[in-house]
Amino acid sequence: RKPVVLKGMELGSCITKWTVDYLSQAEGSKEVKIHVSAVPQMDFLSKNFVYRTLPFNEFVRRAAEVKHKEYFLSEDEKYYLRSVGEDARKDVADIRKQFPVLADDVQIPEYFDKEQFFSSVFRISSAGLQLWTHYDVMDNFLIQVTGRKRVVLYSPQDVPYLYLSGTKSEVLDVDNPNFEKYPLFVKAKRYECYLEAGDVLFIPALWFHNVISEEFGVAVNVFWKHLPAECYDKSDTYGNKDPTVASRAIQILDRALKTLEELPEEYRDFYARRMVSRIQEKAYRNDYG
Repeated sequence: RKPVVLKGMELGSCITKWTVDYLSQAEGSKEVKIHVSAVPQMDFLSKNFVYRTLPFNEFVRRAAEVKHKEYFLSEDEKYYLRSVGEDARKDVADIRKQFPVLADDVQIPEYFDKEQFFSSVFRISSAGLQLWTHYDVMDNFLIQVTGRKRVVLYSPQDVPYLYLSGTKSEVLDVDNPNFEKYPLFVKAKRYECYLEAGDVLFIPALWFHNVISEEFGVAVNVFWKHLPAECYDKSDTYGNKDPTVASRAIQILDRALKTLEELPEEYRDFYARRMVSRIQEKAYRNDYG
């Protein structure tokens, strides 16, 4: 249940074939919805980017550029494609359906049963683009086909120090964090790796990760269900909704905390601390740390 970089795996002809020219020709002018950001550091919480639509071949050309003659926001804007299903609200991403020509070039490592498969997400990033720190609720392989990425990871046990909003951390700049605003972040233990073309990173469910594309890069992200299928929310198309049991537990906790608001501050503090002690006693792993 720990991240690991796998090297030298057989990934198919994509490793040699997926040049900018080949990608553009293979899938042609089909339209894709993309993220466009005027700054390299994307923030999903403040939404410092816009969504735009481009023909795929035009998008690939722009994403590979450093300066743009044609642009939406600025001549050095960054582009990011995270493929989605035919109906983004109902269908999961599957490279075999959305990009069938390219899918034929990819050999996905068989480290899980076919019935556990959830999605295969096709990703393309401009050089310098940084994605916010977040966790996923399913195990996944990040297959780096072309380009170079830096990935910073944090253990699930460091959740108290990451200032979460949903599945995402509010600490945007993990290299130069604002310790006045996020003082506990100093306690989070950082793990870091670099992915070269052809490398595969295994990211277990609940491990936080922050990704920088050091070069224009193409990747395929494969997600599968580590838990029994009934544990997951059936309406989850992105693989980022907490397991249904965990969601119910959080709702119960929210109701308990709202109930405590009926007490004066001194009592509320006392019983909140008792609740924390109960949670630590009943739910924390013994091998913490």
